[in-house]
Amino acid sequence: MFEGSCLCGQVKYEVDCEPQPMGHCHCHTCRKAHSAAFSTVMSVPRAVFSWRQGEDQLSSYESSPGKKRFFCSGCGSQLIASREATDYVLIRVGSIDSVIKQRPKVHFWCSDGASWYDPEEELPILPKGVPD
Repeated sequence: MFEGSCLCGQVKYEVDCEPQPMGHCHCHTCRKAHSAAFSTVMSVPRAVFSWRQGEDQLSSYESSPGKKRFFCSGCGSQLIASREATDYVLIRVGSIDSVIKQRPKVHFWCSDGASWYDPEEELPILPKGVPD
């Protein structure tokens, strides 16, 4: 089992299974929705996902036909995406509070990727902040 929440802590969820494989999605809508080069996602069965707190604080946006992105109406944190016709939800891995030991397995929708980000480029790793 693992748990997650939004930035302000109003909305919390739990997933009653072990963490599943995850990957970095570079599609246009993920980049726009997260204001980032990609969104790290994990697909889990809908049956093992539950809202623990603040479900009444959720808002949603249909970013493509049939796909809704759910976020906290207070702080704006995206938590999951879902298509009604499927048996799974996409967890936004950045919202997970539990320690996850596995690493992402794949970059996908790279055909939509940001022109300024190359997933194969190695960058310096800084322990804290941006240098002056």
